[in-house]
Amino acid sequence: MKSIISYIRVIAFMVISFYLLEFAIDSGDQMAITKYPILWAVLTMLFLFAVAVEIVAESLKSVLYRGLSEEAQKQYDASEAKRKSAQFAGIKRIYKNLLGSRPIEDEGEIVLDHNYDGIRELDNKLPPWWLYGFYLTIVFAGIYLVRFEVFDGTNQAQEYENDVEDARIALEEYKRTAKDLVDVNTVELLTEASDLAAGEAIFNENCVACHKQDGGGGIGPNLADNYWILGGGIKNVFNTISEGGRDGKGMVSWKNDLKPVQMAQVASYVLTFQGTTPAEPKEAEGELWVDPNAEPAEKAQEAIVDSTAVDLSLVD
Repeated sequence: MKSIISYIRVIAFMVISFYLLEFAIDSGDQMAITKYPILWAVLTMLFLFAVAVEIVAESLKSVLYRGLSEEAQKQYDASEAKRKSAQFAGIKRIYKNLLGSRPIEDEGEIVLDHNYDGIRELDNKLPPWWLYGFYLTIVFAGIYLVRFEVFDGTNQAQEYENDVEDARIALEEYKRTAKDLVDVNTVELLTEASDLAAGEAIFNENCVACHKQDGGGGIGPNLADNYWILGGGIKNVFNTISEGGRDGKGMVSWKNDLKPVQMAQVASYVLTFQGTTPAEPKEAEGELWVDPNAEPAEKAQEAIVDSTAVDLSLVD
């Protein structure tokens, strides 16, 4: 690989190969080369193949050149020199025009009358690329001044704060939709039938022995009344399942056995026992819990209903 064209062909071949692999392989939201690291080996093999093709082509070219007669080699060398001189001629011409230089033969036309100890000054113009770049900086400065000083545009500090706020909102949305990232601060009552069915399965497998299948309570407390030892509501129930109950005599922690989404599902299912009538309800334990987020009228109604239920149980 002696010519720059060979390197360009190899690079172009690798770029095309990369995009073809990305297009042909379904990798979802990830890049194929990230999801399937084996593609690095495939690209390496393709790179070696491309280099080998270029080397073989150069070798064949060299063999054919040596097989020519001396006169034919001279003609070939002359045609190659002519081709190379014409190569990138347009780019060279544009570069020369942007440079704004004058040929040394024409310097006599731009010599100034200044002469200091034999040193003369040329009236060269500024290179166009430099001059136009300077004009662009003036235009940019004007636009910047109007935007940020006249119209009070968003500065870097404000842009940073906006980006941080956007990231916070995106993170909250991600946490809201990613159930496995739920915690005691973000958990919400699940009402979908699929979530409640999953919570019921977990309850029947792990909780029935202490709370009975209808939530009436056995070793553990009654889940159907409004009295809670460690607080009611989805957040308190989730926290109790996650961290466990009272030290030494309460429920064990389940956070090492259940995923966050599973604890949210079983906590939501436990709350479906509220207002039901178990076959053999255990006596109320703990304190009456009223949802602090409920309306005052709802709180009063809950307290009246629950106190009436307790009085009736005492009469019985």
